[in-house]
Amino acid sequence: MSTLDPVAVFRMEAAECLETIEAGLLDLTHQLDDKDLVDAVFRGLHTLKGSGAMFGFEALAAFTHHCETAFDRVRKGEVPATAELVAAVLAAQDHMRALVDRPDADHGDTGQKLLAQLQAAVGGKGGTTAGAASAPVSTPAVLAPAKKATTWRIRFGLPSNAMANGTNPLGLLDELRDLGECSIRANTAAVPPLGELVPTELYVSWDVVLTSEQDRSAIDDVFIFVMDDMELDVQEIDAPVADSTAKEPVAASVVALPVEPIAAAPIVEPDFKPVEAVPVKRDAPTPAVDHRQAKAAENVRVPAERLDELMDRVGELVIAQSRLSQLASASADIALRSVSEEIERLSGELRDTMMVLRMVPVATLFSRFRRLVHDLARETGKVIELVTEGESTEVDKTVIERLADPLVHLVRNSIDHGLETPQDRLAAGKSEAGTVTLSARQAGGEVIISIKDDGRGINRDRVRAKAESSGLIAPGQPLSDSELLQLIFAPGFSTAAQITNLSGRGVGMDVVKKTVEALRGAIDVESVPGQGSEVSLRIPLTLAIIDGLLVRVGSGRYVIPLSAVEECLELSLEEDLRSRGRSFISLRDSLVPFLRLRDLFRTGTKPDVHQKVVVISTGTERVGLVVDQIIGDHQTVIKSMSKLHNDVQTFSGATILGDGSVALILDVGHLVAAGQQQETQMRAAG
Repeated sequence: MSTLDPVAVFRMEAAECLETIEAGLLDLTHQLDDKDLVDAVFRGLHTLKGSGAMFGFEALAAFTHHCETAFDRVRKGEVPATAELVAAVLAAQDHMRALVDRPDADHGDTGQKLLAQLQAAVGGKGGTTAGAASAPVSTPAVLAPAKKATTWRIRFGLPSNAMANGTNPLGLLDELRDLGECSIRANTAAVPPLGELVPTELYVSWDVVLTSEQDRSAIDDVFIFVMDDMELDVQEIDAPVADSTAKEPVAASVVALPVEPIAAAPIVEPDFKPVEAVPVKRDAPTPAVDHRQAKAAENVRVPAERLDELMDRVGELVIAQSRLSQLASASADIALRSVSEEIERLSGELRDTMMVLRMVPVATLFSRFRRLVHDLARETGKVIELVTEGESTEVDKTVIERLADPLVHLVRNSIDHGLETPQDRLAAGKSEAGTVTLSARQAGGEVIISIKDDGRGINRDRVRAKAESSGLIAPGQPLSDSELLQLIFAPGFSTAAQITNLSGRGVGMDVVKKTVEALRGAIDVESVPGQGSEVSLRIPLTLAIIDGLLVRVGSGRYVIPLSAVEECLELSLEEDLRSRGRSFISLRDSLVPFLRLRDLFRTGTKPDVHQKVVVISTGTERVGLVVDQIIGDHQTVIKSMSKLHNDVQTFSGATILGDGSVALILDVGHLVAAGQQQETQMRAAG
């Protein structure tokens, strides 16, 4: 049985914590006076620091400590939250990620520079010391001003199952010692006789006298993650405790308690009247899992590769079920047919459940662009607002992973090419802030992800001129508006007047198109001069199992994705002969071009007497596919084509049928484009 590596678990949790911190910082950019956001960022930094120290990431803990201190000052009202502070902590967060991923690497003086930037953001007059980035966590931060010392009396007791649930009391005592001079007394009145003692339960409570320059909130922060389940009493007292032995390690006094008499343990006696032990409630047996663990148990971490492996097994089951159904349909055994139908139902339910497990909301993709837009706004000097819509739309996790880079290219191009500077926008009668909208919606068996801006739009004259000068099209070649706009995805194409950090080299947009087409998707572009542009990616919901329409052309069988099928018509042999030379059918007062798959695939067979036309579409474009026979609906488990067939654009994959034979899956986007191209050529010739 394999066990999870604790460091790997910490890295996963640290990544989630950093994402939470980043989201809070980006929200804070627009609401600098929101105290709840400040508190949320502080708690995230506090958690990251504590977890890092626990797992041995000392450099991370020390560096994060200074960021936490800066936000602690904001939280206490000592300094205001500013855009400069948010930018400094965002930059520091990138360094934190590097310290999590590569704790032993040489990061140079990056930490010192970031801390100097952080101190400047909170109004510091001096730089950090040379060792600031590697100072121990207990070192008082250079960002905090000196205060008058106050003496506090702290009494606290943790629930009996605290240690079983992962809470280490010694860590809490160490954090109190970090706040200043303190004396600690362990109360052992609740410790039972040795025969009744349960090793996993906690019976000890503590009395602490603390003299510190920190205020009450710093003490509360020590117990911030156990506050709900513990008993805590904090009171301010006048007389400070002066006892040189208070600096002895806490661990020595506490660990020795169960073994030695209380008098023999090196416990520091505080200069106040002894108090009773904090009672620990034991009226009812403590449950094995507290309410926080129960909440965490609602979600289980499963490695992505296990989901992929399970998906492969479900796919094989669907293929085996298809073979069983074919055998049962050819048999007169009623019992066999009954079992076949039951297995078909169960495999269908298992397939649907598995598909849901692989689906993730597109919000996980959209959330990455908040930071990107924030950084690009600072880099370009433009005022940019990011709007997201349809974040709850779910897509296959593999699709999400492969769409991340293409969307980065599209967003960067919208900001660089599309959005104008604030001065140009005001001169054009627009608002100073430009808007980039990321939206997602489901349409049948595909999801449409759009990137829209309200900028200057695409200059068609410049696109044509660049295409002609690059030899992509002939001078004066007639093109539809859609074909002209599609030229921006040609390799090496760019209309930028100069090369910048964002764009201008003509690299990226062609990669976007190749990636989307590899996902069996398509790209639509719309643009209105002076009003903006919109790029829409039409992507299948899943890449694993789809509903398909199984058809026969000649002696071969093929699968058409059912989500792209609009309707099916009959094409008699006489109508087929009459349409030779024009390849159009009339469909409700509109002409739709069609392709004869028998000719396209060169089957060398004669057409059936009653052929069928399957009308497919991608968006507003439609084309008919002439087939010999429509066999019916088919649960299609998609198998990738081999590397030898990467350049075959007509097919997007293959599947295994119930009889063990292979059927090719038609690439709808490519066929629609071929049909539309054929229509354009015929109209030009006519």
